[in-house]
Amino acid sequence: MLRNETFTGTIGTTVAESNPSFEVVAHPGEEAPNVIVVVLDDLGFAHFGSYGSDIDTPNFDRLANGGLRYANFHVTPLCSPTRAAILTGRNHHTVGMRGISNFNTGFPHMRGHITSAAATMAEVLREEGYATFAIGKWHLCQMSDASQAGPFDQWPLSRGFDRFYGFMDGETDQFNPEITYDNHRVEPPKTAEEGYHLSEDLIDHTISFIHDAVSIRPDRPFFCYLAFGATHAPHQAPADYLAKYRGRFDAGWDEARARIFARQLDLGLVPQGTELAPRNPGVEPWDELSDNQKRLSLAMQEAFAAFLDHTDAQLGRLLDDLATLGRLDNTIIMVMADNGASQEGGPFGVMHEMKFFNGILETPDEAIANVADIGGPNSHTNYPWGWAQAGNTPFKWYKQNTHEGGVHVPLIVHWPTGISAAGEVRHQFTHAVDVAATVYDLLGVKAPEVYRGIEQLPVAGESFASTFDKADAPPARSVQYFEMFGHRGLWADGWKAVTRHNQYQPFSEDTWELYHVDEDFSEVHDLAKSHPEKLQELIDLWFAEADRYGVLPLDDRGIELFGVRFADRSPHPLDRIYRYYPPVSPMPSQVGAALGGRNFDVVGHVDFKQGDGGVIYATGTQNAGLSVFVDSGRVVFDYNAFGNHTIVESEVLAEGSHLVGARITRTTGMAGIASVLVDGVAVAEAPVDLVMRVISSVGSSIAEDAGSAVSERYKAPNPYRGSLSLVEVIVAPSKRELAQAEAESTEALARQ
Repeated sequence: MLRNETFTGTIGTTVAESNPSFEVVAHPGEEAPNVIVVVLDDLGFAHFGSYGSDIDTPNFDRLANGGLRYANFHVTPLCSPTRAAILTGRNHHTVGMRGISNFNTGFPHMRGHITSAAATMAEVLREEGYATFAIGKWHLCQMSDASQAGPFDQWPLSRGFDRFYGFMDGETDQFNPEITYDNHRVEPPKTAEEGYHLSEDLIDHTISFIHDAVSIRPDRPFFCYLAFGATHAPHQAPADYLAKYRGRFDAGWDEARARIFARQLDLGLVPQGTELAPRNPGVEPWDELSDNQKRLSLAMQEAFAAFLDHTDAQLGRLLDDLATLGRLDNTIIMVMADNGASQEGGPFGVMHEMKFFNGILETPDEAIANVADIGGPNSHTNYPWGWAQAGNTPFKWYKQNTHEGGVHVPLIVHWPTGISAAGEVRHQFTHAVDVAATVYDLLGVKAPEVYRGIEQLPVAGESFASTFDKADAPPARSVQYFEMFGHRGLWADGWKAVTRHNQYQPFSEDTWELYHVDEDFSEVHDLAKSHPEKLQELIDLWFAEADRYGVLPLDDRGIELFGVRFADRSPHPLDRIYRYYPPVSPMPSQVGAALGGRNFDVVGHVDFKQGDGGVIYATGTQNAGLSVFVDSGRVVFDYNAFGNHTIVESEVLAEGSHLVGARITRTTGMAGIASVLVDGVAVAEAPVDLVMRVISSVGSSIAEDAGSAVSERYKAPNPYRGSLSLVEVIVAPSKRELAQAEAESTEALARQ
């Protein structure tokens, strides 16, 4: 008799003559704790109040005061790599996440997703009987695979999570986010005008998922991975939180750093004798700034603070709910950041972060006209270097760098049932790869050697559970490498070698620095010249660790990797002609047609009747994007370059079948011409000062404008009302691609 399961009973002719057997359902035990891992984005070592900040974070501090603060916790310098390390317990290069998941370079260390040879904590704990939830930012699959067309094999539900509510990309608008619920796209439950903010929505769903679980299956503990969008740009918060911080930082970043540093010394987070690192290059003394530069940077810091404070309040709602359920004390809560404070706002800060990726350095005198928008739906701000370094106090450099400012962040561990100490500080070196190992140790779980038939990579992390009740426990590890975009570093037994790489400079020309960080916590005194043998020892060890964990080849490419890789088995067709058949779900930015910096046509196939109208195609948001729509019978093209709207429109259409749309034609520099097309003819046009190379982190919509409205001429989503059978987007190769193709052709001819 064929059987589809392992059956250990007996089967006779009747039930009376048979003996049943039942499947053994995995269960971690009646006293097994819940686990919540909270990850903040782009948050520096000094941003929590309990780490010295001027920002109000009472609920993060509540966890710190009831648990442990780690003063020597490290991560990778970037978001996706750190998250991959946290969830797998392996180093980021090993699992295929050298950089952010938007990239796939064709090398094993950069696949844009976590290899199946590294099971996630969710996969491991679900096998042990845990319910598993992921909330918030994912950013662990190739963004070209993040649309409703899939494939879904690297989405949260395929990597061990039972439920997911959040966003797939590295950032999203907090008032008008792109939301995925399990494996499908959903719209926010209300609008920004109605009081919506993503952080509140994420906690609403966290609480809902937990209530569903404990109400119906109270015997099962849960694992929750809670990854806020905060405090990544855009820095956005409700108006009352913005108002709270008006004037709070008027003394400037120099005084703030000094004040934060003094608190850190008093709190015992920073060893006595530590020196405050000097201002980073490009950070000017506060007193030497112009009035406009001060006003702008203060408003941006106020928005950041409001964003973090508001996030703290949402965490407080979750903690209060867990307490009401009687589950707070036996829940292991770990709070950490994914990397240090961001440098992507540049020296002045940016009104729109995408300007940074377009190479636009907007001066304070240019940006000050829109200062009132900062922190609200009409802004996409990131603060300047001076405030970022204040958030990284007492360190130098930032996110992306392997100096301490990029990799040294807070870690709070709270578990009253399992940790007798409260409010204490731990100084042992720990790393993101150690998080999973520690959780497994606490739960008595062993990471499988084979998972679903795939041999697993060894866990690189070491448990730091011994430090919970032993302040003087030895560090769990003696060495850890760092690498990002060619920046490199290695910590070994209290010493650190580190180099800051200049892009496209030969790696052999990098200048290595040496610090005895056990005695020089903030990397102030470079000992490279006085201890050359020690430096060489650590450099050699870095290469040994690089070989061990798959770090090579060194690759300093960054933003240029956002360029679409036109290839087989990709959402980007080789002929650059995209054909969309409505209805089509909104697409992430790296799935839809790649329009940045290119000539393109958008063509809608309509059977027009009087009264028809609405959006044919849109991409981006109210802060930057483009929209092609029909309004009052006219075809309209609104090219919104960071609030500078170029609007072109046709005469009223005659009834009948038409090809209607828009065209961008590059001219000189970054300028171009915007045209409206009717039946293949440009019937109206206007000059465009800036053809955006990077338009938005929000993607494309077909037959509607999902999210916030790109154009001020309508209210989103403004779906197309009428017959729209096909939308074609025809994209021309970029100048760089044409030059590369010409060079390759010339080289091929030379070889003949």
